[in-house]
Amino acid sequence: MDAQLEDKTLESTLAESLADLEPDTKTVSDDEFAEVVGGAIDAVGGTLLFKMCVGDGDGAQHVAAACIGDGGNRQFLLLTLPISGGALKVETAARSTNPVAGIAAAYAGLMDAFKAAA
Repeated sequence: MDAQLEDKTLESTLAESLADLEPDTKTVSDDEFAEVVGGAIDAVGGTLLFKMCVGDGDGAQHVAAACIGDGGNRQFLLLTLPISGGALKVETAARSTNPVAGIAAAYAGLMDAFKAAA
């Protein structure tokens, strides 16, 4: 199976698990986003790397990065949700155009180095 097909399968699997978890409120708080993303990532056996809010005003959004798998099989995901509410977007970091996507692999590498040093 080629990597692009695997990415699409992973994205759709995670998106399906999120369908029932999307918050009903118009404005999504940081805690609500953390709950939605945490439940979805746990459902697919992933690990949350980090979450943050980026932008301001109408363009502000919650962003989270996660990884699934270990070592060379590890894949990085980016999950985004507008603060004003809407659909949660799930994509692999490799396919994402969001500037935050580039941080995911670097952050995971940093965490690996910290674990090795501990």
